[in-house]
Amino acid sequence: MLVHLRVITPPDLAAPVRALLVDHEHTTNVVVLEGVCIDPPGDVVECDVARETANEILAALRDLGLPEVGGIVISTPTATPFAAAGRLERLAPGEPEDAVIWDAVEEAAERASRPTVTYHAFLVVATVLAAVAVVTDSPVLVVGAMVVGPEFGVVAAACTGILFRRPRLVAQSLQLLIFGFAFAIVSVAGLALLARATGMLTPELVTQPRPQTGFIWHPDRWSVVVALVAGAAGVLALSTEKAQAMVGVFISVTTIPAAGNLALGLAVWDGAEMRGSLTQFGVNVGCMLLAGTLTLALQKLLWNRLFRQSHRLFRWRV
Repeated sequence: MLVHLRVITPPDLAAPVRALLVDHEHTTNVVVLEGVCIDPPGDVVECDVARETANEILAALRDLGLPEVGGIVISTPTATPFAAAGRLERLAPGEPEDAVIWDAVEEAAERASRPTVTYHAFLVVATVLAAVAVVTDSPVLVVGAMVVGPEFGVVAAACTGILFRRPRLVAQSLQLLIFGFAFAIVSVAGLALLARATGMLTPELVTQPRPQTGFIWHPDRWSVVVALVAGAAGVLALSTEKAQAMVGVFISVTTIPAAGNLALGLAVWDGAEMRGSLTQFGVNVGCMLLAGTLTLALQKLLWNRLFRQSHRLFRWRV
């Protein structure tokens, strides 16, 4: 698997940038377009690079000071059906699926920490589904609410900010997480009060025994275990771009269902429901932050060393 780099370089850095990309053993398809860039003025240099060594090349470009005076764009080709791509993959240490491009992780964290209308809309919709799941005691709707919920990206952004010592990113992520859930819970509580006024919702529907969904506001030791594992799995999936694995994370953690139950607890003013929901919510968020940060730290410290040896540990190719 290759990644594509497009570099904008001013004239005084053009020669070292070109030399870096041409001479590196894990690059190919190097293209230089001299003087074609207007803003900022300079050259465009493009190449394909083995994903496993992308961090190494990006670090070298940073050492040249390029990010301050030029531009770097990273993209992933849909397919690379040519012989040199296969040669680069064989030459590069480890497996491309294991490689973590840290610049991409930080960029994804920045995007996830930005408050958007879409984020709040999905959070409200997910909380509504969770509240309906509580009333109907439907585990299917609980799963649906978990999948719709967009909160894990914000948790991962906070973990990234902690690891890279970026307090602004941490503060922005936590602020979005807190405000987003507060807005969703208040909105759904308002809808629940409206439903209660029209007779669609009664306190008994909220406080009645719910054998299928009672777990969403009854935290126990397994809630801690699941949240820790899901937090670790989530940041691992995000950093290695394993989107399919994220679905399993989304349906593992009961943060959104706890928020839906809390909204209903507020609407009928039941202390036990509110306390249980808040506890479940806090356990999930706290454990995901802890496990996610630790997982990223271990990746940063050990991942390169480990994945460089992965072909010896796990490869059974003929």
